[in-house]
Amino acid sequence: MRRRASEENRYIKWIRNPNLTCRKDLPLVRTRVLIMGAAGRDFHNFNVFFRNDQKYEVVAFTAEQIPGISGRTYPPELSGLLYPNGIPIYPEDKLPEIVKRFEVEQVILAYSDLSHVDVMHKASTALASGADFRLMGPNTTMLKSTKPLISVCAVRTGSGKSQTTRRVCSILKSIGKKVVVIRHPMPYGNLSRQAVQRFATYADLDYHECTIEEREEYEPHIDRGTTVYAGVDYERIVREAEKEAEIIVWDGGNNDFPFYHSDLKIVIADPHRAGHEINYHPGEVNLRMADVMVLNKIDSAEPSWVETVTKNIDVFNPHAKVVRANSLIKVEDPSLVTEKRVLVIEDGPTLTHGGMKYGAGIVSAKRLAARLIVDPRPWAVGSIQGVFHKYQDLGPLLPAMGYGKAQIAELEETINAVDCDSVLVATPIDLRRVMKVNKPITRARYELEEMGSPNLEEILREFVRSM
Repeated sequence: MRRRASEENRYIKWIRNPNLTCRKDLPLVRTRVLIMGAAGRDFHNFNVFFRNDQKYEVVAFTAEQIPGISGRTYPPELSGLLYPNGIPIYPEDKLPEIVKRFEVEQVILAYSDLSHVDVMHKASTALASGADFRLMGPNTTMLKSTKPLISVCAVRTGSGKSQTTRRVCSILKSIGKKVVVIRHPMPYGNLSRQAVQRFATYADLDYHECTIEEREEYEPHIDRGTTVYAGVDYERIVREAEKEAEIIVWDGGNNDFPFYHSDLKIVIADPHRAGHEINYHPGEVNLRMADVMVLNKIDSAEPSWVETVTKNIDVFNPHAKVVRANSLIKVEDPSLVTEKRVLVIEDGPTLTHGGMKYGAGIVSAKRLAARLIVDPRPWAVGSIQGVFHKYQDLGPLLPAMGYGKAQIAELEETINAVDCDSVLVATPIDLRRVMKVNKPITRARYELEEMGSPNLEEILREFVRSM
């Protein structure tokens, strides 16, 4: 890579006195890095690997998947002494331009739930721009907790990771253990305020101005009396969690692999997307690392799909224990569905970057013989209309998109405009806590139901005995 004369002069100055630590005295031959992310893994990789390493200079982040997270700055309060002005965050589609402008030498992919083909398309974009392309693995990005840690991850978004995490916590509590959950990051607001977050009450959700996606993950734990930590700085987060936990449960997001070394690795596979477990990144990584594979949603999957996933587990991780499970769906008030014109609201991320065309809401509406599943697209407004434009394969359902107050307001406006008899909400939260809906609402809840042996209770009791 070509270097300017001023850079060479400063490099010579540093070589003569390598003990200099001020930024103005650092060698500008530091490897220039751009981190591609989605406000999660990208910040974590920076914090644990790059933040204090003088051999590298992270010149920018790019952002993708989550609306409205580019155009910000990773703040100086989090970026450390080497980055007194913070680090800019750009849209990912500007990557070639940014590589050229900043003379980037390495592009790091640091987000998840991408097909192997999509990963290589991004690699090709980076390489064609002149930079190296890099994936970072567990040894360079995982932290170690002083407490026993169980991780719950998945091969795709929407596989049933959250319900499995709730089941794991319930079993551990029944054994008498104090459990604290650490959730994969979703810092979509003020990053400095979100460095370390603790959620134990509904008031905590309001204080941290949580998005719908955040509430979907935190609220069900709060319902069950489980404290959740999340945020940006996962070294500080785990040290706080250790103060009140006997066992920590990592509640993974997307299909990312854990931020922490795990003493027991549980991974969920979804037969509704049979084959994805070996064709998505880093879902295949999770499959290969798992101690326990939970084969979920057997009750609603075709036998051939289940067989495909089972064979792939046998080939790619024959030593994993396999737990077979149903995703048991219960609708609070079936009378609001049967013979009604129903608007179905599904979990947003499962349908968008998770790639599912339907979820528990559509399954429930069909089982309960709804007279009509109402298509919300004619009434969609603002960014909700944009979601349908971007994800045109979606059926007659409404993704529960709510990344910030403006989008929540647009979701509310869309729901209230739809001509229907009732609303079936199949997200993990009660939307009435964040918006006013002018129609009767019922909720579809889903919990993990294991079948036969081995099951999670047997596995977790054995784990606790070995602690």
